[in-house]
Amino acid sequence: MPGTMIEFGNTENRSNGYLAVPNSGSGPGVVVLQEWWGLVDHIKDVADRFASEGFVALAPDLYHGESTTSPDAAGKLMMALDIPQVERDLGGAIEALLARTEVSTTQVGTVGFCMGGQLSLYAACENESVGACVMFYGIHPRVKPNLKALAAPVLGFFAERDEFVPPAAVRQLESELRAVGKSADFTVFEGVDHAFFNDSRAEVYHEQHADTCWSKMLGFYNECLR
Repeated sequence: MPGTMIEFGNTENRSNGYLAVPNSGSGPGVVVLQEWWGLVDHIKDVADRFASEGFVALAPDLYHGESTTSPDAAGKLMMALDIPQVERDLGGAIEALLARTEVSTTQVGTVGFCMGGQLSLYAACENESVGACVMFYGIHPRVKPNLKALAAPVLGFFAERDEFVPPAAVRQLESELRAVGKSADFTVFEGVDHAFFNDSRAEVYHEQHADTCWSKMLGFYNECLR
């Protein structure tokens, strides 16, 4: 069944997010992090898909009510993010998930797309309650994860024709992770563009690769979190 919007956090930092719970009533927790468009229907659908696979998924609204379909406006929203506030929102989302009786694990997974991909890695570096990190073509020029603090294994999916995160940048990040002794499994898919997982964007969506990523991600979470 579809999820619902909830409020979470403490009196000093309240946030909203989209929560999806499996029909079984319980499962591992996963934080789903938005693209630069905001908390749009596609991200809510990803959370619902996780719930259909037995996970409890929470997608925090990092723009606090704003969203857009304009690339120019999305870029401005992304660059206007208050990174310390984002850190509080991410920590609040993780804490809120783990406090829910439906969540059956002591750690959560994170996954993000585009801007959210970088934030997924950032959250895993900032919070030891992240037990598995997935990033899809992650980018944010102002977010610098502290890779030495990372405890979770990282699974990454990237696109050969991505102008934002080209293969050379992927190789560099993978090298940096391994240089500090971290577990990184990165795949660069040939012949596809940035956002190939987004099935609401027909001009870039690649069904076969998206399905491959989905299956591999579920297996990764099932191994690391359950």
